[in-house]
Amino acid sequence: MTQTTEAAGAAEETPTSKKPRPRRNRRMSLHRAWFVAAVTFVTIIGAAAFRSLPGLLIDPLHEDFGWSRGTIGAAVSVNLALYGLTAPFAAALMDRFGIRRVVAVALTVIALGSGLTYWMTAAWQLMLCWGLLVGLGSGSMALAFAATVTNRWFTARRGLVTGILTAASASGQLIFLPLLSWIVEKHSWRPAAVTVSLAALAVVPFVWLLLRDHPADVGQKPYGAKEFVPKPEPARGAARRAVTVLFTASRTGTFWLLAGTFAICGASTNGLIQTHFVPAAHDHGMPVTAAASLLAVIGVFDVVGTIASGWFTDRFDARRLLAVYYALRGISLLFLPMLLAPSVHPPMLFFIVFYGLDWVATVPPTVALCREQYGDDSAIVFGWVLASHQVGAGLVAFLGGVARDVFGSYDMVWYASGALCAAAALMALVIRRKPAVPALAVS
Repeated sequence: MTQTTEAAGAAEETPTSKKPRPRRNRRMSLHRAWFVAAVTFVTIIGAAAFRSLPGLLIDPLHEDFGWSRGTIGAAVSVNLALYGLTAPFAAALMDRFGIRRVVAVALTVIALGSGLTYWMTAAWQLMLCWGLLVGLGSGSMALAFAATVTNRWFTARRGLVTGILTAASASGQLIFLPLLSWIVEKHSWRPAAVTVSLAALAVVPFVWLLLRDHPADVGQKPYGAKEFVPKPEPARGAARRAVTVLFTASRTGTFWLLAGTFAICGASTNGLIQTHFVPAAHDHGMPVTAAASLLAVIGVFDVVGTIASGWFTDRFDARRLLAVYYALRGISLLFLPMLLAPSVHPPMLFFIVFYGLDWVATVPPTVALCREQYGDDSAIVFGWVLASHQVGAGLVAFLGGVARDVFGSYDMVWYASGALCAAAALMALVIRRKPAVPALAVS
């Protein structure tokens, strides 16, 4: 009777005792990791202003200083290459000094480099300010930053979070590109450079006050983790570790396939469309503001496509996703020369929407494959893969300008890039699925 009475009492108490708990859980359900992801998202948005400007500078600098498009493209290529080459070292520096310090310094360097271009009078100064300084600063704010935040703060929903943080860059382009194009057209390029500098500086206080390096800093587990993860000791020898990881990863065929596909990704996005679409459209009589607005529309659909790609990556084979993304991108580039015209028409809008959905949809599956193959060192490995992305972007930014000077149009560049995307689709299918391996680097 006593047991029966106690069981009945427990049964009676269970509904009432558990009623408040869901309410408390709902109030406390927002894990601190999502707050950190939100701060990271806003940080990348603020830093994305510098990525919106290169394509808008080509014609104004050519008119003001008489520099060839190849010369201007060379400075942009240095910027894009350093954006990638700095990323793996920045990921290692984040393990040594913390995310907050590295990102705050990077934003300050971006602001300095962009602001100094206001007084430049020679091409080497463009190479120094926009190529070197902004390239180094932006490299520390590259997608390796997003990968590091995701790996530290999340165990579950990593693909989705990677997609959201990757989309932040597109959101920044959406915010700043129409504004910067209007400033360039109405007030010349110098005020636009100052706007980029101020935008980067404005984000620094948010990073310093709100961003945290590790869940252990606030006494929490990573989102989705079953056990508390203590904060690791600072990893010394950041440069040595980055090079060691590269040396070990480069002995695997998967690394070269990922690096090759991502180089083509950079060539067909940052190097090609972001740098040369506006001047190419202007060649066909389209106003600069209209062409820049089309790039902003790419940014809108990039957000949708990248977040959707993160959701798909959590559920489908990342290799097949990459193959589909690259194949469709290559086909669309083959049609672009026929779509450029003085005004915006429906087929061009279809291209813009489609290209936006595909723009950086490749990032979540590429990060997932790095994580699958290289474990704890995946952020640094992805940094090196991102370096190949930016080297590809830099080469096409330069060669695209040279092709325009030599052939008088960009048609050859569109066709060649389409063929490269077809090759990337085949390379993605060759990647073999393997179990995760232990950490590559030695401390």
